Amino acid sequence: MKTALVFGASGQIGTPLLRRLSAAGWQVLAVSRDVHADAPGRHWLRGDLCNVEGLPDAVDAIFSCGPLDQFARWHAEVLIRAPRVLAFGSTSASSKHDSGDAGERDLSLCLLDAEDLLFSTAEIHGAAVTILRPTLIYGAGRDQTLTRIAGMARRWGRFVLPRRAHGLRQPVHVDDLADAAWAACQSSASHGRSYDLPGGETLAYRVMVQRVLACLQPAPRLLELPMPLFRGVLAAAQLRGIAVDFTPEALARMRQDLVFDSEPARRDFAYSPRMFKPDASMFGITRD
Repeated sequence: MKTALVFGASGQIGTPLLRRLSAAGWQVLAVSRDVHADAPGRHWLRGDLCNVEGLPDAVDAIFSCGPLDQFARWHAEVLIRAPRVLAFGSTSASSKHDSGDAGERDLSLCLLDAEDLLFSTAEIHGAAVTILRPTLIYGAGRDQTLTRIAGMARRWGRFVLPRRAHGLRQPVHVDDLADAAWAACQSSASHGRSYDLPGGETLAYRVMVQRVLACLQPAPRLLELPMPLFRGVLAAAQLRGIAVDFTPEALARMRQDLVFDSEPARRDFAYSPRMFKPDASMFGITRD
């Protein structure tokens, strides 16, 4: 029986990944900050990448579904024998490297440095590493973009966008990411490589938002304002503590294409993500 160590096991990607590992008959050591009851084939370890007790000396594979930079440092410092390592990063590694916001540039650099550290550590230890870079994640009601949009629209009965918010997006479902991690684990072609993982459909930002609103009941209205007016509405909202982390760069990106190539992942481990057809449950909303 093979054994996997999973960080971020109770998170939005880790939860469906655990189901796939259990279905395949793996023994899973699942790490979470919260207390969970053990189940057949699954033992929970309480902690995080800074402090977790009860780690084994060796496992067949390590999966990281949490912050890539923290995992890369942990992997470089903690000597656990694992021939296979799979870690989730983000397409922000490439999409934000030339952002006008210093914080976003720092994030990109942090992700790229973490990838380099993982690959160099793996070379020293003779492990095979694969890094998976999702785009816009949805599906578990725990993301900070589409679930947040759904929540705000439901609360106010409307959602406001600037006109010409036509930048292309590729939202990806958490189940497709869990499938990708499991499939890549079985693929020798993915050793020592990183992959962008977009969703199965490319659509304009405003269309993506329209589909989110359409799955809510009653469906909130989408209001599109001229950019100067939108900026004024946004400034007023931020004075009230709403969307305070929404930066000018994030606003500009609504009109920019963020499109990534899924072909390498399809070729090497048959990655096949679904089209974007959301329902309310994917944003943590249950029908009464």
